[in-house]
Amino acid sequence: MKDIAKLTDHRGVRLQRVGIKDLHVPLQIREREDGFQHVLGNVTLSVDLPHRYRGTHLSRLVETVFQWRDKPLSGHEVRIILEQVRKKLEAKRAHMTVKFKYFLTKSAPASKSQSALDYDCEFTGALEDEGFDFILGVEVPVTTLCPCSKEISDRGAHNQRGVIRARIRCVKDSWFWIEELVTNLERLASCEIYPMLKRRDEKYVTEMAYDNPKFVEDVLRDVVLYLRKDSRIVWYEAECETYESIHNHSAYAYQSEWRKDWEQQ
Repeated sequence: MKDIAKLTDHRGVRLQRVGIKDLHVPLQIREREDGFQHVLGNVTLSVDLPHRYRGTHLSRLVETVFQWRDKPLSGHEVRIILEQVRKKLEAKRAHMTVKFKYFLTKSAPASKSQSALDYDCEFTGALEDEGFDFILGVEVPVTTLCPCSKEISDRGAHNQRGVIRARIRCVKDSWFWIEELVTNLERLASCEIYPMLKRRDEKYVTEMAYDNPKFVEDVLRDVVLYLRKDSRIVWYEAECETYESIHNHSAYAYQSEWRKDWEQQ
């Protein structure tokens, strides 16, 4: 059968990424306490395409990912997948992103009632002759309370739900557990988010946020200091966004740094 994708293309344009998006696959993510959590992965997988080829064989990408269904996935396995893809498609570079919901059991602050809170997480890997690059990303829901509103108001202060987003690269042979990154980030807001609250828990979180007012700038600066402090991290990208309760827009702050940059400050 004639292979149309392998026909010679005469336009002389090399494509950086060609592949598949939104491929849903059941996967397992290794938990910090030696277990595994079953997740539904949303996979983007691509390779570079030399200028001489008209197209690539997308079925081989799907085939490779499907072989990893219901298997544990971490940075190590992402690298193996990319090695397989490069070999199958004779590519110089391969790139993969896996997005998934990860659940952590949380106890309410006063009643200690337990429920599960979901976090949007992401593994991103890239492999080429120069080496392997891996990024862990998390989105952590939080609560903030406006310091200005508290200062000028006779009663109360406006608060809002927000999110801390962080993506990190680690030094070679080091890694971060999702649980570790998530729990440390959510403590940097005015108050944590809890999936289930009894009345005494509502009293606790309301008063906790009121006693710990923070702008998005405050949250992000604390995130930056936390990420800079950890010697395993060589690069980070972080942002805080709050969905303002008294405005029809969000408040936002962002920072990205390599270790060599912050060590020179």
